[in-house]
Amino acid sequence: MWKNFCSTKNHLSVLFTITLIVIVVLGQFATPSMAKVAHQSRYKIHRNLVYQTGNNYQLKLDVYENRKKGVHPTVMVIHGGGWIEGSKDKQKPFFSSYINWGFSVVNIEYRLAKTALAPAAVEDCLCALRWVIRNAKKYNLDINKIVVTGFSSGGHLALTTGTMPAISGFEQQCPGTGNKKAQVSAIVNWAGITDVSDVLYGNNQRNFALEWFGNKTSSREITLAQSLSPINYVRYDVPPILTIHGDKDNWVPYSQATRFHEALNKVRAPNYLLTVNGAAHSKFTNAQRRQINATIKAFLTHYGVIDARS
Repeated sequence: MWKNFCSTKNHLSVLFTITLIVIVVLGQFATPSMAKVAHQSRYKIHRNLVYQTGNNYQLKLDVYENRKKGVHPTVMVIHGGGWIEGSKDKQKPFFSSYINWGFSVVNIEYRLAKTALAPAAVEDCLCALRWVIRNAKKYNLDINKIVVTGFSSGGHLALTTGTMPAISGFEQQCPGTGNKKAQVSAIVNWAGITDVSDVLYGNNQRNFALEWFGNKTSSREITLAQSLSPINYVRYDVPPILTIHGDKDNWVPYSQATRFHEALNKVRAPNYLLTVNGAAHSKFTNAQRRQINATIKAFLTHYGVIDARS
Protein backbone atom coordinates (compact mmCIF):
# COMPACT_ATOMS: atom_id res chain seq x y z
CA MET A 1 0.00 0.00 0.00
CA TRP A 2 2.73 2.43 0.93
CA LYS A 3 5.35 3.71 -1.49
CA ASN A 4 8.73 4.50 -0.01
CA PHE A 5 9.29 8.03 1.14
CA CYS A 6 11.98 9.70 -0.95
CA SER A 7 14.67 11.34 1.14
CA THR A 8 18.40 11.78 1.19
CA LYS A 9 18.49 10.17 4.63
CA ASN A 10 16.72 6.93 5.49
CA HIS A 11 16.04 7.97 9.09
CA LEU A 12 13.65 10.69 7.87
CA SER A 13 11.33 7.98 6.56
CA VAL A 14 11.32 6.34 9.98
CA LEU A 15 10.53 9.65 11.69
CA PHE A 16 7.69 10.26 9.25
CA THR A 17 6.21 6.83 9.96
CA ILE A 18 6.43 7.33 13.73
CA THR A 19 4.76 10.74 13.44
CA LEU A 20 1.96 9.21 11.35
CA ILE A 21 1.28 6.48 13.93
CA VAL A 22 1.11 9.00 16.78
CA ILE A 23 -1.29 11.25 14.84
CA VAL A 24 -3.57 8.33 13.95
CA VAL A 25 -3.82 7.31 17.61
CA LEU A 26 -4.41 10.84 18.92
CA GLY A 27 -6.94 11.52 16.17
CA GLN A 28 -9.29 8.95 17.65
CA PHE A 29 -10.04 11.36 20.53
CA ALA A 30 -11.26 14.27 18.35
CA THR A 31 -14.99 14.71 17.75
CA PRO A 32 -16.85 16.59 14.97
CA SER A 33 -18.77 18.65 17.54
CA MET A 34 -15.53 19.85 19.14
CA ALA A 35 -14.18 20.85 15.74
CA LYS A 36 -17.37 22.71 14.81
CA VAL A 37 -17.34 24.79 17.99
CA ALA A 38 -13.67 25.64 17.52
CA HIS A 39 -14.33 26.63 13.92
CA GLN A 40 -17.17 28.98 14.78
CA SER A 41 -15.32 30.74 17.57
CA ARG A 42 -11.86 30.98 16.04
CA TYR A 43 -12.48 32.00 12.44
CA LYS A 44 -13.72 35.05 10.58
CA ILE A 45 -14.96 34.27 7.07
CA HIS A 46 -14.51 36.71 4.19
CA ARG A 47 -16.55 35.54 1.20
CA ASN A 48 -16.28 36.24 -2.51
CA LEU A 49 -13.29 38.55 -2.51
CA VAL A 50 -12.24 39.42 -6.07
CA TYR A 51 -8.63 38.46 -6.69
CA GLN A 52 -8.44 38.89 -10.48
CA THR A 53 -10.52 39.67 -13.56
CA GLY A 54 -10.22 37.67 -16.77
CA ASN A 55 -12.43 37.63 -19.85
CA ASN A 56 -14.59 40.24 -18.06
CA TYR A 57 -15.17 37.62 -15.36
CA GLN A 58 -14.50 38.45 -11.72
CA LEU A 59 -12.56 35.64 -10.09
CA LYS A 60 -13.39 35.22 -6.42
CA LEU A 61 -12.10 33.49 -3.33
CA ASP A 62 -13.10 32.97 0.29
CA VAL A 63 -10.75 33.52 3.23
CA TYR A 64 -11.23 31.67 6.51
CA GLU A 65 -9.12 33.86 8.76
CA ASN A 66 -7.83 32.40 11.99
CA ARG A 67 -8.64 34.99 14.67
CA LYS A 68 -5.81 33.91 16.96
CA LYS A 69 -3.06 36.51 17.33
CA GLY A 70 -0.08 36.15 15.02
CA VAL A 71 0.39 34.68 11.54
CA HIS A 72 -0.89 31.23 10.65
CA PRO A 73 -0.04 28.50 8.15
CA THR A 74 -2.34 28.81 5.17
CA VAL A 75 -3.81 26.33 2.72
CA MET A 76 -4.99 27.42 -0.72
CA VAL A 77 -7.75 25.07 -1.89
CA ILE A 78 -8.44 24.51 -5.60
CA HIS A 79 -11.61 22.67 -6.63
CA GLY A 80 -11.80 19.86 -9.18
CA GLY A 81 -14.18 19.19 -12.05
CA GLY A 82 -12.01 18.41 -15.06
CA TRP A 83 -11.35 22.12 -15.69
CA ILE A 84 -14.89 22.33 -17.07
CA GLU A 85 -17.13 22.36 -13.98
CA GLY A 86 -17.03 22.49 -10.19
CA SER A 87 -17.21 25.20 -7.55
CA LYS A 88 -15.31 26.46 -4.53
CA ASP A 89 -18.57 26.23 -2.57
CA LYS A 90 -18.33 22.44 -2.30
CA GLN A 91 -14.76 22.11 -1.03
CA LYS A 92 -15.23 22.09 2.74
CA PRO A 93 -14.48 18.34 3.04
CA PHE A 94 -11.04 19.07 1.60
CA PHE A 95 -10.14 21.78 4.08
CA SER A 96 -12.06 21.09 7.30
CA SER A 97 -9.09 19.20 8.71
CA TYR A 98 -6.86 22.20 8.10
CA ILE A 99 -9.29 24.29 10.14
CA ASN A 100 -8.89 21.80 12.99
CA TRP A 101 -5.11 22.13 12.68
CA GLY A 102 -5.22 25.92 13.02
CA PHE A 103 -4.63 26.86 9.39
CA SER A 104 -6.17 29.82 7.67
CA VAL A 105 -7.87 28.81 4.42
CA VAL A 106 -8.04 30.49 1.03
CA ASN A 107 -10.65 28.72 -1.11
CA ILE A 108 -10.52 29.83 -4.74
CA GLU A 109 -12.41 29.63 -8.02
CA TYR A 110 -10.92 29.94 -11.51
CA ARG A 111 -12.06 30.27 -15.11
CA LEU A 112 -13.68 27.09 -16.39
CA ALA A 113 -13.58 26.01 -20.03
CA LYS A 114 -16.93 27.68 -20.80
CA THR A 115 -15.33 31.03 -19.90
CA ALA A 116 -11.79 30.48 -21.12
CA LEU A 117 -9.89 27.49 -22.47
CA ALA A 118 -6.49 26.23 -21.36
CA PRO A 119 -4.25 27.63 -19.96
CA ALA A 120 -6.61 30.11 -18.19
CA ALA A 121 -7.18 27.95 -15.11
CA VAL A 122 -3.43 27.57 -14.58
CA GLU A 123 -2.91 31.31 -14.93
CA ASP A 124 -5.70 32.09 -12.47
CA CYS A 125 -4.33 29.83 -9.76
CA LEU A 126 -0.90 31.41 -10.07
CA CYS A 127 -2.56 34.81 -9.70
CA ALA A 128 -4.47 33.59 -6.64
CA LEU A 129 -1.20 32.58 -5.01
CA ARG A 130 0.16 36.05 -5.65
CA TRP A 131 -2.99 37.54 -4.14
CA VAL A 132 -2.33 35.49 -1.00
CA ILE A 133 1.22 36.85 -0.82
CA ARG A 134 0.11 40.45 -1.34
CA ASN A 135 -2.69 40.22 1.24
CA ALA A 136 -0.93 38.08 3.82
CA LYS A 137 -0.50 40.87 6.34
CA LYS A 138 -4.16 41.89 6.16
CA TYR A 139 -5.40 38.37 6.98
CA ASN A 140 -2.47 37.22 9.18
CA LEU A 141 -1.30 34.59 6.67
CA ASP A 142 2.15 33.08 7.08
CA ILE A 143 3.77 33.36 3.64
CA ASN A 144 6.49 30.94 4.73
CA LYS A 145 3.95 28.19 5.38
CA ILE A 146 1.63 28.05 2.37
CA VAL A 147 0.17 24.72 1.25
CA VAL A 148 -1.68 24.31 -2.05
CA THR A 149 -4.11 21.44 -2.41
CA GLY A 150 -6.82 20.19 -4.74
CA PHE A 151 -8.63 17.13 -5.99
CA SER A 152 -8.51 15.80 -9.59
CA SER A 153 -8.08 18.80 -11.90
CA GLY A 154 -7.68 20.78 -8.68
CA GLY A 155 -4.76 18.50 -7.84
CA HIS A 156 -3.27 19.26 -11.23
CA LEU A 157 -3.67 23.00 -10.61
CA ALA A 158 -2.14 22.69 -7.14
CA LEU A 159 0.87 21.01 -8.74
CA THR A 160 1.28 23.61 -11.49
CA THR A 161 0.86 26.42 -8.95
CA GLY A 162 3.56 24.97 -6.74
CA THR A 163 6.07 23.71 -9.30
CA MET A 164 5.98 26.02 -12.32
CA PRO A 165 9.08 28.25 -12.50
CA ALA A 166 8.66 31.92 -13.42
CA ILE A 167 10.32 31.21 -16.75
CA SER A 168 7.20 29.30 -17.82
CA GLY A 169 5.47 32.67 -18.31
CA PHE A 170 2.00 31.67 -17.16
CA GLU A 171 1.95 34.26 -14.38
CA GLN A 172 2.69 37.26 -16.60
CA GLN A 173 -0.84 38.67 -16.31
CA CYS A 174 -0.72 38.57 -12.49
CA PRO A 175 0.01 41.62 -10.34
CA GLY A 176 3.40 41.39 -8.66
CA THR A 177 4.20 40.61 -5.04
CA GLY A 178 6.76 43.34 -4.39
CA ASN A 179 9.89 42.01 -2.75
CA LYS A 180 8.11 38.90 -1.46
CA LYS A 181 8.65 35.65 -3.34
CA ALA A 182 5.54 33.76 -4.44
CA GLN A 183 6.23 30.20 -3.39
CA VAL A 184 4.63 27.34 -1.52
CA SER A 185 5.94 25.15 1.28
CA ALA A 186 4.12 21.94 0.34
CA ILE A 187 1.65 20.50 -2.17
CA VAL A 188 -1.09 18.01 -1.31
CA ASN A 189 -2.30 16.46 -4.54
CA TRP A 190 -5.50 14.39 -4.43
CA ALA A 191 -5.64 12.26 -7.61
CA GLY A 192 -4.42 15.09 -9.80
CA ILE A 193 -3.56 14.92 -13.48
CA THR A 194 0.22 14.96 -13.74
CA ASP A 195 0.53 14.37 -17.50
CA VAL A 196 -2.03 16.45 -19.42
CA SER A 197 -0.83 15.04 -22.74
CA ASP A 198 -1.87 11.56 -21.65
CA VAL A 199 -5.50 12.59 -21.06
CA LEU A 200 -5.67 14.90 -24.08
CA TYR A 201 -4.40 12.71 -26.89
CA GLY A 202 -2.74 9.68 -25.30
CA ASN A 203 -3.90 6.21 -24.37
CA ASN A 204 -6.00 7.63 -21.53
CA GLN A 205 -7.76 10.37 -23.50
CA ARG A 206 -10.66 11.94 -21.60
CA ASN A 207 -13.52 14.10 -22.88
CA PHE A 208 -13.04 16.69 -20.13
CA ALA A 209 -9.47 17.30 -21.30
CA LEU A 210 -10.59 17.65 -24.90
CA GLU A 211 -13.20 20.19 -23.83
CA TRP A 212 -10.61 22.21 -21.88
CA PHE A 213 -8.58 22.47 -25.08
CA GLY A 214 -11.54 23.38 -27.27
CA ASN A 215 -11.83 19.85 -28.70
CA LYS A 216 -8.61 20.37 -30.64
CA THR A 217 -5.42 18.34 -30.70
CA SER A 218 -3.36 20.26 -33.20
CA SER A 219 0.36 20.82 -32.72
CA ARG A 220 -0.41 23.98 -30.74
CA GLU A 221 -2.63 22.12 -28.26
CA ILE A 222 -0.11 19.30 -27.97
CA THR A 223 2.70 21.72 -27.17
CA LEU A 224 0.49 23.56 -24.67
CA ALA A 225 -0.51 20.30 -22.98
CA GLN A 226 3.12 19.43 -22.46
CA SER A 227 3.81 22.84 -20.94
CA LEU A 228 0.88 22.38 -18.54
CA SER A 229 1.99 18.93 -17.33
CA PRO A 230 3.50 18.83 -13.82
CA ILE A 231 5.58 15.79 -14.77
CA ASN A 232 7.59 18.08 -17.04
CA TYR A 233 8.48 20.35 -14.10
CA VAL A 234 10.00 17.63 -11.95
CA ARG A 235 13.30 18.71 -10.39
CA TYR A 236 15.08 18.19 -7.10
CA ASP A 237 14.07 21.55 -5.59
CA VAL A 238 10.28 21.37 -5.98
CA PRO A 239 8.27 21.83 -2.76
CA PRO A 240 7.51 18.61 -0.86
CA ILE A 241 4.68 16.82 -2.65
CA LEU A 242 2.17 14.40 -1.13
CA THR A 243 0.10 12.49 -3.69
CA ILE A 244 -3.05 10.61 -2.66
CA HIS A 245 -4.51 8.29 -5.29
CA GLY A 246 -6.81 5.26 -5.38
CA ASP A 247 -5.43 2.30 -7.32
CA LYS A 248 -8.87 1.64 -8.85
CA ASP A 249 -9.27 5.17 -10.20
CA ASN A 250 -10.55 4.98 -13.78
CA TRP A 251 -11.16 8.72 -14.16
CA VAL A 252 -7.63 9.92 -13.51
CA PRO A 253 -5.53 6.79 -14.08
CA TYR A 254 -3.48 5.60 -11.11
CA SER A 255 -0.51 5.40 -13.48
CA GLN A 256 -0.47 9.21 -13.46
CA ALA A 257 0.46 9.04 -9.76
CA THR A 258 3.01 6.24 -10.00
CA ARG A 259 4.87 7.74 -12.98
CA PHE A 260 5.02 11.11 -11.25
CA HIS A 261 6.24 9.53 -8.01
CA GLU A 262 8.95 7.61 -9.88
CA ALA A 263 10.07 10.75 -11.71
CA LEU A 264 10.32 12.67 -8.42
CA ASN A 265 12.24 9.82 -6.80
CA LYS A 266 14.68 9.75 -9.70
CA VAL A 267 15.81 13.31 -8.99
CA ARG A 268 15.54 12.78 -5.20
CA ALA A 269 12.75 15.33 -4.84
CA PRO A 270 10.87 15.27 -1.53
CA ASN A 271 7.63 13.38 -2.06
CA TYR A 272 5.34 10.67 -0.76
CA LEU A 273 2.73 8.58 -2.56
CA LEU A 274 -0.19 7.28 -0.53
CA THR A 275 -1.90 4.54 -2.49
CA VAL A 276 -5.48 3.98 -1.31
CA ASN A 277 -6.17 0.34 -1.98
CA GLY A 278 -9.39 -0.42 -3.82
CA ALA A 279 -10.46 3.23 -4.05
CA ALA A 280 -11.96 4.72 -7.21
CA HIS A 281 -12.01 8.43 -8.07
CA SER A 282 -13.18 10.32 -4.94
CA LYS A 283 -14.61 7.10 -3.48
CA PHE A 284 -13.00 6.82 -0.06
CA THR A 285 -14.42 5.10 2.99
CA ASN A 286 -14.54 6.91 6.34
CA ALA A 287 -11.61 4.81 7.54
CA GLN A 288 -9.62 5.69 4.44
CA ARG A 289 -10.36 9.38 4.91
CA ARG A 290 -9.11 9.21 8.49
CA GLN A 291 -5.93 7.57 7.28
CA ILE A 292 -5.54 10.16 4.53
CA ASN A 293 -5.97 13.06 6.95
CA ALA A 294 -3.48 11.51 9.36
CA THR A 295 -0.99 11.12 6.53
CA ILE A 296 -1.45 14.75 5.45
CA LYS A 297 -0.86 15.97 8.99
CA ALA A 298 2.20 13.76 9.42
CA PHE A 299 3.59 14.93 6.08
CA LEU A 300 3.11 18.62 6.89
CA THR A 301 4.53 18.11 10.38
CA HIS A 302 7.55 16.34 8.93
CA TYR A 303 8.28 19.34 6.71
CA GLY A 304 7.71 21.95 9.41
CA VAL A 305 4.45 23.42 8.09
CA ILE A 306 2.65 22.19 11.19
CA ASP A 307 4.45 22.68 14.50
CA ALA A 308 5.19 19.25 15.93
CA ARG A 309 4.47 20.63 19.42
CA SER A 310 0.91 21.67 18.54
